[in-house]
Amino acid sequence: MLLHGFPESWYSWRHQLPALAAAGYRAVAVDVRGYGRSSKPSAVEAYRIVELVADAAAVVEALGEWTSVIVGHDWGANIAANAALLRPDVFTAVGMLSVPYAPHGPVKPTDAFAGIGGDEEFYVSYFQRPGRG
Repeated sequence: MLLHGFPESWYSWRHQLPALAAAGYRAVAVDVRGYGRSSKPSAVEAYRIVELVADAAAVVEALGEWTSVIVGHDWGANIAANAALLRPDVFTAVGMLSVPYAPHGPVKPTDAFAGIGGDEEFYVSYFQRPGRG
């Protein structure tokens, strides 16, 4: 399973999917909740990491599989890491591209992002308000 980054979609993996299939793997790239053609719940709580991990596990089940390797890029790397931690029964291996593992800490990501931009609004923060993008 391949998970895209921010602000991307499954399409980011369009070149990797045929290569993985040619190598004999069954591969899937999905739009993460809130992106592309996925559902877009209005409740902030619907985007918690446990919900995103549940989505990934549901895809594995919907495909008729018991386990999966999960690979994420950017924001998808965070989801992939947590999927392997929260559902090791489903996600037996994890790959993370461009974003290292960072355990939950005392600072909310949105607060950290607010400090990164300086006088300018950090690009991730920009999209936190409905209607932008």
